[in-house]
Amino acid sequence: MKKLKIGILGSRGIPNNYGGFEQFAQYLSEGLHKRGHEVWVYNSHKHPYQQSEWNGVHIIHCKDWEYKFGTAGQFIYDRNCIKDARNKNFDVVLHLGYTSDSVWHRRWPKNAVNMINMDGLEWQRKKYNWFTRRFLKRAERLAATHGDVLVADSIAIQEYIKTTYGKTAHYIPYAADIFDKPDIRQLKKFQLQANNYYLLMARMVPENNIETIIKGYLLSGQTKPLLVIGDTGNRFGKYLVSTYNRPDIIYTGPVFDSELLNNLRYYSLRYFHGHSVGGTNPSLLEAMSCSCDIIAHDNIFNKSVLGNDAGYFIGEGQIAELLNENKETTITEAGKKSNLEKIRTHYNPGKIIDAYENLMLNSLRH
Repeated sequence: MKKLKIGILGSRGIPNNYGGFEQFAQYLSEGLHKRGHEVWVYNSHKHPYQQSEWNGVHIIHCKDWEYKFGTAGQFIYDRNCIKDARNKNFDVVLHLGYTSDSVWHRRWPKNAVNMINMDGLEWQRKKYNWFTRRFLKRAERLAATHGDVLVADSIAIQEYIKTTYGKTAHYIPYAADIFDKPDIRQLKKFQLQANNYYLLMARMVPENNIETIIKGYLLSGQTKPLLVIGDTGNRFGKYLVSTYNRPDIIYTGPVFDSELLNNLRYYSLRYFHGHSVGGTNPSLLEAMSCSCDIIAHDNIFNKSVLGNDAGYFIGEGQIAELLNENKETTITEAGKKSNLEKIRTHYNPGKIIDAYENLMLNSLRH
């Protein structure tokens, strides 16, 4: 089997200290390295991990101006990563997303297979104004048109790309590891009791329906605390903290300790997943892998993963009803077991790494 030289760009870097793309880049790069491939991941120069190698994966730090210029800095960061990748003689360059990447498609490495993970429908995100949404729709078209190989992390995204652009995208979802070693001592960090709190974990953006979840929780009259994990330093996060500043709502700020996060998921009474845009969301898979009792936003992406093994909401009234329902414990346990089985059989890291490796190898043969 041919050993590949692979570049992965489009994330803030590894080890994960940010979000879904970073978590994916972490386990994919390590998995491909263990299969004998030479793997390079591009990191922001502001990433807290400053070594040139992590678990056998090469790391390239590129100048990232987002900390200074905000969103506009992402375009400069992507351009810097692409510029470096042109000189590395990669066999395959995996672009994670297209938001600030596809505008540089003319600069993509010419002798490499440019594989694009198409992510979700970025132009549908509520946080963007009309002009930005129009730009993101164009960026999506550029990525779909100029990418050598397209990857969709959900069947819905795959069908959308086929219908909209007449292009075939290969369906490969994200993955998660089964969490089966709980440690109740981890709850002491936030003075919590097992199965006696609700959990919400997300980026503080409107399309994650955080305010709807908080309103539904308050409407329910429940006295058990709601733990909200995420960086509240942005405008929307500050608004939430100031508007819903109550002792029963605990804002933790960002948490990146995977052991702590998994235990918080595992011991939660109910887990809220409000994401409404995108494909197979990594945080949802992680909740499933931790045996969470999930209440999810009612949309095609979440339903394609959870099926009948979750409660669903659109508005705060439905959340209140779900929190106050008198459920049969056996039904809850059956849903948890079903979600765990999906992780084992469909969203298994080894299976996902195999799928990417095979797609990369096959793309070089054509």
